[in-house]
Amino acid sequence: MAEEKKFLLSEIEGLRVLGRTTKDREPLVLFWTGSGFETEYDGTELWCEFETDYVCFEQWIAVMINGVQVSRQMLPRGRQRVCLFRNLQIKKRNHIKVIKEVQAMPEDDAAFLGVHAFYGDGAFFAPKEPSCRIEFIGDSITSGEGSYGSAVEEDWIPMWFSATHTYPYLLSERLRAEYRVVSQSGYGVCCAWNNNPQNVIPAFYGQICGVLGGERNRRLGAGQPYDFTEWQPDYIVINLGTNDAAAFDQPEWYDEASGLRKKMRREENGQPCQECLEEIRHGVSAFLSEIRRHNAAAKLLWCYGMMGDVVGSAIAGGVADYKEQGGDNEAYYIRLNEITGSQIGARRHPGLLGHQAAAEALYQKLCELVY
Repeated sequence: MAEEKKFLLSEIEGLRVLGRTTKDREPLVLFWTGSGFETEYDGTELWCEFETDYVCFEQWIAVMINGVQVSRQMLPRGRQRVCLFRNLQIKKRNHIKVIKEVQAMPEDDAAFLGVHAFYGDGAFFAPKEPSCRIEFIGDSITSGEGSYGSAVEEDWIPMWFSATHTYPYLLSERLRAEYRVVSQSGYGVCCAWNNNPQNVIPAFYGQICGVLGGERNRRLGAGQPYDFTEWQPDYIVINLGTNDAAAFDQPEWYDEASGLRKKMRREENGQPCQECLEEIRHGVSAFLSEIRRHNAAAKLLWCYGMMGDVVGSAIAGGVADYKEQGGDNEAYYIRLNEITGSQIGARRHPGLLGHQAAAEALYQKLCELVY
Protein backbone atom coordinates (compact mmCIF):
# COMPACT_ATOMS: atom_id res chain seq x y z
CA MET A 1 0.00 0.00 0.00
CA ALA A 2 1.22 3.50 -0.84
CA GLU A 3 1.08 6.30 1.70
CA GLU A 4 -2.36 6.53 3.29
CA LYS A 5 -4.23 9.80 2.98
CA LYS A 6 -7.32 11.10 4.72
CA PHE A 7 -10.11 12.46 2.52
CA LEU A 8 -12.83 14.64 3.97
CA LEU A 9 -16.13 14.48 2.13
CA SER A 10 -15.91 18.17 1.28
CA GLU A 11 -12.61 17.51 -0.50
CA ILE A 12 -13.89 14.78 -2.82
CA GLU A 13 -15.36 16.05 -6.08
CA GLY A 14 -15.84 12.59 -7.54
CA LEU A 15 -18.27 11.29 -4.91
CA ARG A 16 -21.92 10.89 -5.90
CA VAL A 17 -24.29 10.88 -2.94
CA LEU A 18 -27.23 8.49 -3.26
CA GLY A 19 -30.56 9.11 -1.57
CA ARG A 20 -32.27 12.02 0.11
CA THR A 21 -30.11 13.81 2.65
CA THR A 22 -29.24 17.30 3.85
CA LYS A 23 -26.85 19.64 2.05
CA ASP A 24 -24.57 19.56 5.11
CA ARG A 25 -22.33 16.56 4.48
CA GLU A 26 -20.15 16.67 7.58
CA PRO A 27 -21.18 13.98 8.30
CA LEU A 28 -23.07 12.62 5.33
CA VAL A 29 -26.23 11.14 6.91
CA LEU A 30 -27.74 8.09 5.21
CA PHE A 31 -31.43 8.22 6.11
CA TRP A 32 -33.38 5.93 3.75
CA THR A 33 -32.83 2.42 2.49
CA GLY A 34 -30.82 2.38 -0.73
CA SER A 35 -28.97 5.56 0.20
CA GLY A 36 -25.18 5.66 0.12
CA PHE A 37 -22.45 6.81 -2.26
CA GLU A 38 -20.61 5.78 -5.40
CA THR A 39 -17.35 6.80 -7.02
CA GLU A 40 -14.51 5.70 -9.27
CA TYR A 41 -11.35 4.98 -7.27
CA ASP A 42 -7.85 3.87 -8.33
CA GLY A 43 -6.23 2.91 -5.03
CA THR A 44 -5.36 -0.54 -3.69
CA GLU A 45 -7.53 -0.16 -0.59
CA LEU A 46 -10.15 2.11 0.89
CA TRP A 47 -11.42 2.60 4.43
CA CYS A 48 -14.55 4.53 5.38
CA GLU A 49 -15.04 6.25 8.72
CA PHE A 50 -18.62 5.49 9.72
CA GLU A 51 -20.54 6.61 12.78
CA THR A 52 -23.56 4.60 13.81
CA ASP A 53 -25.87 4.26 16.77
CA TYR A 54 -28.93 2.27 17.74
CA VAL A 55 -30.73 0.77 20.70
CA CYS A 56 -32.32 -2.25 19.04
CA PHE A 57 -32.15 -1.88 15.24
CA GLU A 58 -28.56 -1.94 13.98
CA GLN A 59 -27.35 -0.56 10.67
CA TRP A 60 -26.21 -2.72 7.74
CA ILE A 61 -24.32 -1.85 4.54
CA ALA A 62 -23.46 -3.62 1.28
CA VAL A 63 -20.26 -2.94 -0.70
CA MET A 64 -20.26 -3.29 -4.48
CA ILE A 65 -17.16 -3.30 -6.71
CA ASN A 66 -17.70 -3.01 -10.46
CA GLY A 67 -21.34 -4.01 -10.07
CA VAL A 68 -20.75 -7.08 -7.91
CA GLN A 69 -21.52 -7.30 -4.19
CA VAL A 70 -18.34 -8.23 -2.31
CA SER A 71 -19.56 -7.82 1.26
CA ARG A 72 -22.58 -7.22 3.48
CA GLN A 73 -22.09 -6.38 7.12
CA MET A 74 -23.60 -5.04 10.30
CA LEU A 75 -21.80 -1.92 11.50
CA PRO A 76 -20.74 -1.76 15.16
CA ARG A 77 -22.07 1.04 17.32
CA GLY A 78 -19.81 4.08 17.57
CA ARG A 79 -17.34 5.82 15.26
CA GLN A 80 -14.64 3.80 13.56
CA ARG A 81 -12.97 2.97 10.27
CA VAL A 82 -14.35 0.07 8.25
CA CYS A 83 -12.32 -1.52 5.46
CA LEU A 84 -14.34 -1.57 2.26
CA PHE A 85 -11.64 -3.50 0.37
CA ARG A 86 -7.87 -3.95 0.12
CA ASN A 87 -5.13 -5.37 -2.14
CA LEU A 88 -6.68 -4.30 -5.43
CA GLN A 89 -4.45 -3.58 -8.41
CA ILE A 90 -2.66 -0.24 -8.13
CA LYS A 91 -3.90 2.54 -10.42
CA LYS A 92 -6.72 0.43 -11.83
CA ARG A 93 -9.87 2.53 -11.70
CA ASN A 94 -12.78 0.63 -10.09
CA HIS A 95 -16.41 1.57 -9.62
CA ILE A 96 -17.24 1.55 -5.90
CA LYS A 97 -20.74 1.73 -4.46
CA VAL A 98 -21.80 1.46 -0.81
CA ILE A 99 -25.50 1.03 -0.05
CA LYS A 100 -27.42 1.28 3.22
CA GLU A 101 -29.28 -2.02 3.43
CA VAL A 102 -31.91 -1.15 6.05
CA GLN A 103 -34.78 1.31 6.08
CA ALA A 104 -35.21 4.26 8.43
CA MET A 105 -36.24 2.97 11.86
CA PRO A 106 -38.85 5.22 13.55
CA GLU A 107 -39.17 2.70 16.39
CA ASP A 108 -35.57 3.40 17.43
CA ASP A 109 -34.88 7.10 18.06
CA ALA A 110 -31.15 6.38 18.35
CA ALA A 111 -30.88 4.72 14.91
CA PHE A 112 -28.31 6.67 12.88
CA LEU A 113 -25.76 6.10 10.12
CA GLY A 114 -23.27 8.76 9.05
CA VAL A 115 -20.10 8.97 6.96
CA HIS A 116 -17.26 11.22 8.13
CA ALA A 117 -14.20 10.56 5.97
CA PHE A 118 -12.23 8.13 3.81
CA TYR A 119 -8.70 6.76 4.16
CA GLY A 120 -6.80 5.27 1.27
CA ASP A 121 -3.90 5.40 -1.18
CA GLY A 122 -5.72 6.37 -4.37
CA ALA A 123 -7.69 9.14 -6.01
CA PHE A 124 -11.42 9.64 -6.51
CA PHE A 125 -13.06 10.23 -9.89
CA ALA A 126 -16.65 11.02 -10.82
CA PRO A 127 -18.67 7.96 -11.85
CA LYS A 128 -20.33 7.82 -15.26
CA GLU A 129 -23.55 9.73 -15.65
CA PRO A 130 -26.64 7.54 -15.16
CA SER A 131 -28.96 6.76 -18.05
CA CYS A 132 -31.92 8.11 -16.07
CA ARG A 133 -33.18 8.83 -12.57
CA ILE A 134 -35.89 6.87 -10.78
CA GLU A 135 -37.65 7.56 -7.50
CA PHE A 136 -39.31 4.63 -5.73
CA ILE A 137 -42.06 5.18 -3.15
CA GLY A 138 -43.40 2.31 -1.11
CA ASP A 139 -43.72 0.23 2.03
CA SER A 140 -42.00 -2.88 3.42
CA ILE A 141 -41.82 -4.46 -0.03
CA THR A 142 -39.84 -1.53 -1.42
CA SER A 143 -37.76 -1.43 1.79
CA GLY A 144 -36.69 -5.02 1.18
CA GLU A 145 -38.20 -6.49 4.32
CA GLY A 146 -37.80 -10.25 4.12
CA SER A 147 -35.66 -10.15 0.98
CA TYR A 148 -32.92 -11.86 3.01
CA GLY A 149 -33.64 -14.95 5.09
CA SER A 150 -35.63 -18.09 4.43
CA ALA A 151 -39.41 -18.37 4.32
CA VAL A 152 -39.47 -19.77 7.88
CA GLU A 153 -38.10 -16.55 9.41
CA GLU A 154 -40.61 -14.42 11.31
CA ASP A 155 -38.42 -12.07 13.38
CA TRP A 156 -38.75 -8.38 12.50
CA ILE A 157 -35.03 -7.52 12.52
CA PRO A 158 -32.66 -5.51 10.29
CA MET A 159 -30.79 -8.66 9.22
CA TRP A 160 -33.74 -9.67 7.00
CA PHE A 161 -33.81 -6.28 5.23
CA SER A 162 -31.77 -5.77 2.08
CA ALA A 163 -31.88 -2.82 -0.31
CA THR A 164 -29.70 -4.70 -2.81
CA HIS A 165 -32.20 -7.58 -3.09
CA THR A 166 -35.11 -5.32 -4.03
CA TYR A 167 -36.75 -4.49 -7.33
CA PRO A 168 -35.62 -0.80 -7.06
CA TYR A 169 -31.96 -1.81 -6.94
CA LEU A 170 -32.28 -4.60 -9.52
CA LEU A 171 -34.21 -2.44 -11.99
CA SER A 172 -31.85 0.52 -11.54
CA GLU A 173 -28.77 -1.63 -12.08
CA ARG A 174 -30.24 -3.05 -15.27
CA LEU A 175 -31.01 0.43 -16.58
CA ARG A 176 -27.79 2.02 -15.23
CA ALA A 177 -30.09 4.43 -13.41
CA GLU A 178 -29.52 6.50 -10.30
CA TYR A 179 -32.35 5.96 -7.84
CA ARG A 180 -33.76 7.19 -4.56
CA VAL A 181 -36.19 5.46 -2.22
CA VAL A 182 -38.90 6.77 0.11
CA SER A 183 -40.39 3.69 1.76
CA GLN A 184 -41.43 2.50 5.18
CA SER A 185 -42.64 -0.84 6.50
CA GLY A 186 -46.28 -0.82 7.56
CA TYR A 187 -47.12 2.53 5.95
CA GLY A 188 -49.91 3.03 3.43
CA VAL A 189 -51.77 5.59 1.36
CA CYS A 190 -54.66 6.23 3.76
CA CYS A 191 -53.64 4.18 6.80
CA ALA A 192 -50.99 1.82 8.11
CA TRP A 193 -51.35 -1.96 8.46
CA ASN A 194 -52.92 -1.44 11.90
CA ASN A 195 -55.39 1.26 10.71
CA ASN A 196 -53.24 4.12 12.04
CA PRO A 197 -54.03 7.07 9.70
CA GLN A 198 -50.91 8.95 10.80
CA ASN A 199 -48.44 6.41 9.38
CA VAL A 200 -48.94 7.16 5.70
CA ILE A 201 -46.29 7.98 3.12
CA PRO A 202 -48.09 11.03 1.63
CA ALA A 203 -47.77 12.82 4.99
CA PHE A 204 -43.96 12.62 4.85
CA TYR A 205 -43.21 12.80 1.13
CA GLY A 206 -42.31 16.49 1.29
CA GLN A 207 -39.68 16.01 4.02
CA ILE A 208 -36.13 14.69 3.87
CA CYS A 209 -36.95 11.79 6.20
CA GLY A 210 -39.75 12.91 8.48
CA VAL A 211 -40.67 9.39 9.61
CA LEU A 212 -37.71 9.47 12.02
CA GLY A 213 -38.04 10.75 15.57
CA GLY A 214 -35.55 11.61 18.29
CA GLU A 215 -33.55 14.72 19.06
CA ARG A 216 -30.50 13.75 17.00
CA ASN A 217 -32.53 13.05 13.87
CA ARG A 218 -34.32 16.36 14.31
CA ARG A 219 -30.99 18.16 14.71
CA LEU A 220 -29.57 16.41 11.64
CA GLY A 221 -32.46 17.68 9.53
CA ALA A 222 -34.63 14.60 9.03
CA GLY A 223 -37.80 16.67 9.29
CA GLN A 224 -36.65 19.51 7.05
CA PRO A 225 -38.46 20.18 3.77
CA TYR A 226 -36.97 18.25 0.88
CA ASP A 227 -35.63 20.34 -2.00
CA PHE A 228 -37.20 18.64 -5.01
CA THR A 229 -35.33 20.92 -7.42
CA GLU A 230 -31.95 19.36 -6.58
CA TRP A 231 -32.85 15.96 -8.06
CA GLN A 232 -35.63 15.53 -10.60
CA PRO A 233 -36.47 11.93 -11.56
CA ASP A 234 -37.43 10.75 -15.02
CA TYR A 235 -39.67 8.02 -13.57
CA ILE A 236 -41.45 7.62 -10.25
CA VAL A 237 -42.57 4.13 -9.23
CA ILE A 238 -45.14 3.95 -6.41
CA ASN A 239 -45.89 0.63 -4.74
CA LEU A 240 -48.41 1.39 -1.98
CA GLY A 241 -51.71 -0.15 -0.94
CA THR A 242 -50.60 -3.44 0.61
CA ASN A 243 -50.90 -2.07 4.14
CA ASP A 244 -54.21 -0.33 3.46
CA ALA A 245 -55.45 -3.78 2.42
CA ALA A 246 -54.02 -5.44 5.54
CA ALA A 247 -55.91 -2.96 7.73
CA PHE A 248 -59.25 -4.54 6.74
CA ASP A 249 -58.31 -7.54 8.89
CA GLN A 250 -56.93 -5.63 11.90
CA PRO A 251 -58.66 -4.17 14.97
CA GLU A 252 -59.78 -0.57 15.09
CA TRP A 253 -57.03 1.96 15.74
CA TYR A 254 -57.74 4.29 18.65
CA ASP A 255 -55.66 7.19 19.99
CA GLU A 256 -56.53 8.00 23.61
CA ALA A 257 -54.89 11.42 23.51
CA SER A 258 -56.94 12.75 20.59
CA GLY A 259 -59.91 10.39 20.67
CA LEU A 260 -59.39 9.60 16.99
CA ARG A 261 -60.51 6.22 15.65
CA LYS A 262 -59.89 4.48 12.34
CA LYS A 263 -61.01 1.16 10.88
CA MET A 264 -61.01 -0.22 7.36
CA ARG A 265 -64.20 -2.30 7.37
CA ARG A 266 -65.55 -5.32 5.57
CA GLU A 267 -69.18 -5.91 4.61
CA GLU A 268 -71.16 -8.82 6.05
CA ASN A 269 -70.25 -10.86 2.97
CA GLY A 270 -66.57 -10.40 3.77
CA GLN A 271 -65.84 -7.99 0.93
CA PRO A 272 -64.09 -4.67 1.63
CA CYS A 273 -66.52 -1.87 2.42
CA GLN A 274 -67.18 0.23 -0.69
CA GLU A 275 -66.83 3.46 1.28
CA CYS A 276 -63.34 2.42 2.41
CA LEU A 277 -62.35 1.48 -1.13
CA GLU A 278 -63.50 4.91 -2.27
CA GLU A 279 -61.31 6.46 0.41
CA ILE A 280 -58.30 4.60 -0.97
CA ARG A 281 -59.24 5.55 -4.52
CA HIS A 282 -59.37 9.22 -3.56
CA GLY A 283 -56.10 8.88 -1.60
CA VAL A 284 -54.31 7.48 -4.64
CA SER A 285 -55.55 10.30 -6.87
CA ALA A 286 -54.63 12.97 -4.31
CA PHE A 287 -51.14 11.55 -3.76
CA LEU A 288 -50.46 11.43 -7.50
CA SER A 289 -51.45 15.10 -7.69
CA GLU A 290 -49.01 15.88 -4.87
CA ILE A 291 -46.21 13.93 -6.54
CA ARG A 292 -46.83 15.69 -9.84
CA ARG A 293 -46.71 19.09 -8.14
CA HIS A 294 -43.09 18.43 -7.22
CA ASN A 295 -42.06 16.46 -10.30
CA ALA A 296 -43.31 18.14 -13.44
CA ALA A 297 -41.72 15.92 -16.08
CA ALA A 298 -41.60 12.42 -14.56
CA LYS A 299 -43.64 9.48 -15.79
CA LEU A 300 -45.67 8.10 -12.86
CA LEU A 301 -46.10 4.33 -12.47
CA TRP A 302 -48.25 2.95 -9.66
CA CYS A 303 -47.68 -0.79 -9.25
CA TYR A 304 -49.40 -3.18 -6.86
CA GLY A 305 -50.17 -6.85 -6.27
CA MET A 306 -47.01 -8.60 -5.04
CA MET A 307 -48.72 -9.54 -1.76
CA GLY A 308 -52.33 -9.71 -2.90
CA ASP A 309 -54.91 -7.75 -4.88
CA VAL A 310 -57.47 -6.74 -2.22
CA VAL A 311 -57.54 -3.05 -3.18
CA GLY A 312 -56.25 -3.27 -6.75
CA SER A 313 -59.49 -1.98 -8.26
CA ALA A 314 -59.44 1.06 -5.96
CA ILE A 315 -55.84 1.88 -6.87
CA ALA A 316 -56.48 1.46 -10.60
CA GLY A 317 -59.55 3.67 -10.22
CA GLY A 318 -57.53 6.31 -8.38
CA VAL A 319 -54.94 6.40 -11.16
CA ALA A 320 -57.72 6.73 -13.75
CA ASP A 321 -59.38 9.54 -11.76
CA TYR A 322 -56.11 11.42 -11.49
CA LYS A 323 -55.48 11.15 -15.23
CA GLU A 324 -58.99 12.34 -16.09
CA GLN A 325 -59.15 15.16 -13.57
CA GLY A 326 -55.63 16.43 -14.18
CA GLY A 327 -55.39 15.75 -17.89
CA ASP A 328 -52.16 13.88 -17.25
CA ASN A 329 -51.47 11.03 -19.66
CA GLU A 330 -48.10 10.18 -18.10
CA ALA A 331 -49.55 8.13 -15.22
CA TYR A 332 -49.95 4.36 -15.39
CA TYR A 333 -51.22 1.46 -13.29
CA ILE A 334 -49.28 -1.82 -13.36
CA ARG A 335 -50.69 -5.01 -11.87
CA LEU A 336 -47.77 -7.08 -10.56
CA ASN A 337 -48.09 -10.82 -10.08
CA GLU A 338 -48.52 -12.12 -6.53
CA ILE A 339 -45.46 -13.90 -5.15
CA THR A 340 -45.70 -17.68 -4.81
CA GLY A 341 -43.49 -20.62 -3.85
CA SER A 342 -39.77 -19.89 -4.03
CA GLN A 343 -40.47 -16.18 -4.57
CA ILE A 344 -41.52 -15.86 -0.92
CA GLY A 345 -38.82 -14.78 1.51
CA ALA A 346 -38.74 -14.06 5.23
CA ARG A 347 -41.88 -12.81 7.00
CA ARG A 348 -43.99 -13.88 3.98
CA HIS A 349 -42.55 -10.97 2.02
CA PRO A 350 -40.96 -11.15 -1.43
CA GLY A 351 -37.56 -12.80 -1.49
CA LEU A 352 -34.92 -12.19 -4.14
CA LEU A 353 -36.81 -14.18 -6.78
CA GLY A 354 -39.98 -12.22 -6.09
CA HIS A 355 -38.14 -8.93 -6.49
CA GLN A 356 -36.50 -10.15 -9.68
CA ALA A 357 -39.93 -10.88 -11.15
CA ALA A 358 -41.20 -7.41 -10.22
CA ALA A 359 -38.08 -5.77 -11.65
CA GLU A 360 -38.59 -7.64 -14.92
CA ALA A 361 -42.24 -6.54 -15.17
CA LEU A 362 -41.33 -2.91 -14.52
CA TYR A 363 -38.45 -3.10 -16.99
CA GLN A 364 -40.80 -4.29 -19.72
CA LYS A 365 -43.22 -1.46 -18.93
CA LEU A 366 -40.46 1.16 -19.02
CA CYS A 367 -39.29 -0.21 -22.36
CA GLU A 368 -42.83 0.27 -23.69
CA LEU A 369 -42.87 3.89 -22.47
CA VAL A 370 -39.47 4.72 -23.95
CA TYR A 371 -39.75 2.93 -27.27
